Amino acid sequence: MLGKRIIALLVALFTLAAIPTTTVSAVATDLAPGEVLVKPLPGAPAIGLPGDTIEIYPAEGVTIQSLQIISILHGPYDLQILGTENGVIKAKIPDDATPDVYFLVVKSDKGEVTIPNGVWVMKEAPTVLRIAQGSDLHVTSGSKMGLVCGDYFQKSITEILKYCQNPIPLHSYTATDSFMTYYAMVGSNGENIVNIILATGDDVDTNGDRAGYQMLDEAILHATAAGTPFISVKGNHDHPPTYYTEYVGPRYFYEVIGNFIIIGLDSRGEERHPEMEQLEWMEQVLKDHPGKIPIVLVHHPFWYISRYEGGVVENLTAFDDNDWQQIKKLASWDWVGKNGEYEDIARKFLQIVEEYNVKLILSGHIHKDKPVLYIDKNGNEHWFYTLTTTGAPDKTSNPPSQTDINRGYTQPSWYGSQVIYVYSDGKVEFPFVDDLFAENTIISLPIPQKFIVFRQNGEEGTAVKFINELGQSISGPLVLEIPEGAKIDPQATNITYTVLGEREISGTYYMLLNVTVPEGVSQIAVVKETDTKAPEVSIGYLSPSKPKPGQAFKVYISANDNVGIKDMKVEVIVDGKVVAEYPAFSMKPAEVEATYFTEIPGVDAESFTIKVIATDFYGNTGEAEYTYSGTATTTTTTSTASGESTCGPAALVGLVMIPLLLRRRK
Repeated sequence: MLGKRIIALLVALFTLAAIPTTTVSAVATDLAPGEVLVKPLPGAPAIGLPGDTIEIYPAEGVTIQSLQIISILHGPYDLQILGTENGVIKAKIPDDATPDVYFLVVKSDKGEVTIPNGVWVMKEAPTVLRIAQGSDLHVTSGSKMGLVCGDYFQKSITEILKYCQNPIPLHSYTATDSFMTYYAMVGSNGENIVNIILATGDDVDTNGDRAGYQMLDEAILHATAAGTPFISVKGNHDHPPTYYTEYVGPRYFYEVIGNFIIIGLDSRGEERHPEMEQLEWMEQVLKDHPGKIPIVLVHHPFWYISRYEGGVVENLTAFDDNDWQQIKKLASWDWVGKNGEYEDIARKFLQIVEEYNVKLILSGHIHKDKPVLYIDKNGNEHWFYTLTTTGAPDKTSNPPSQTDINRGYTQPSWYGSQVIYVYSDGKVEFPFVDDLFAENTIISLPIPQKFIVFRQNGEEGTAVKFINELGQSISGPLVLEIPEGAKIDPQATNITYTVLGEREISGTYYMLLNVTVPEGVSQIAVVKETDTKAPEVSIGYLSPSKPKPGQAFKVYISANDNVGIKDMKVEVIVDGKVVAEYPAFSMKPAEVEATYFTEIPGVDAESFTIKVIATDFYGNTGEAEYTYSGTATTTTTTSTASGESTCGPAALVGLVMIPLLLRRRK
């Protein structure tokens, strides 16, 4: 018996090893950006107007040979290197540079790197900073996903089935990329809903996941190459910064944007607050930039008090000893310490907030919305806004599941983001929230909960599926990586589009479009020729390999396509009849060659057949079957190439789940 189990385990492992895991990434190279530069990096750009001088920080021991900026529509422009001061290169943006968010191409003695979001050339200094905040993106090269449907969000199939028959899987990468894509569209569509995207930590789920950081940079590229800049800070999941400083940005830094200054702090790992050295650095930065409107990004929130308890702390000051005794009872243990062991740091931070009139402090970490308004004794308002997770299904569901309630999480949450405006007079506004302190209400915006972008990049084409449940069409720029020579196929596209430009940048071909994504499910396909090839699909194994009747199990599937797989479902067949259907989820949703899996709550039968059906963007299907009898299994695969697009008007052709009641056979 033991020998058979070992053999079964080895077969499963070899099956997984045979599943392709090639990473397709326009920014994934052997040389990481942070091996050449400390700053700018994809999460911390250099910022200036045409003709301004910007600062470039080389990595230790690296000699910079040339600097160039290029976008899909503009450039290339060579940056004039004016000199070096204390190891920092001073470089001039050309006077004739067209305002845009540029890739920075750096040639050095260590090699060449191309950095998305490297240099933001502003048209003019903004008078209002229109912020789109995301947090806790938790991008992973592994599997981290939940299921959504309208307002509903659950972490498991069995839970979501209580509320919804057609849920949508949201991998952390898909959620992050959807967030980036949406705010790039509404940020550069002429309406100026936002003009910058900020992220407040836990950008990647595991600090040692290099492929995860490469995927994050890909999502950053999709926002910034479309014209909306991005800034991020480090979270505890990015700690220690094994790859963070190579792919995202420095531990802590500041950015000047006209009359505003953004300060990014590192609250570190389990320390959960900045060290005193950082706070002294922050204070010096503010002294050196008088008159600027300060905005601070730090992953761990400062306050413990919640909006349900009032959410307002007022008529106190961190400079008064008696007031501080009241304040520290309302502050988070992460900052103060359970026994007050860090209160000198917490008090110093709040004193800086008061003294330099920091108007907005953005955080994440707790995966739920928590606004706190601190009004000091001088009457100055300081907004502390903590955002729910944008990309991780880890905390409270909507509605809270029994598991959530048992863990003490009772306030509903979802995949969210927020829009916040900061004016040049320091006024802070939440333009799309009626009541920040409403009870039992999700106040974050449903992005990406209700606007989801599934991208697929194959050797013979690129395709994107959109799911728009926002109640209106969304218009703006969209960036696609495409194979050389690929063109939009109108027969496989049902969104409105205009091609703005195409360009090859550092070996990758990009297309910039202006699109209108209608309500419902839609798609765009950019291909070399009409796709007539069916997806290739095979069932790897079940886990556990021999599920008992009624026992939950997972199905692992290997699949690939030349352009992209749009949908995949798994049918459970008993006695020749389909008794249930479930969607299968890609563990690497940006890739056309990937492992898919689904969870079956259980089959009340001694024998059954699992049938997998993969459909591409042209309606071609590949199928595989796995018959289980308790003692033996058989597998078969078939494919059908229709050569016809499945596009059509506003029909719901997304991942569909039709659960049926599984009854034990008599």
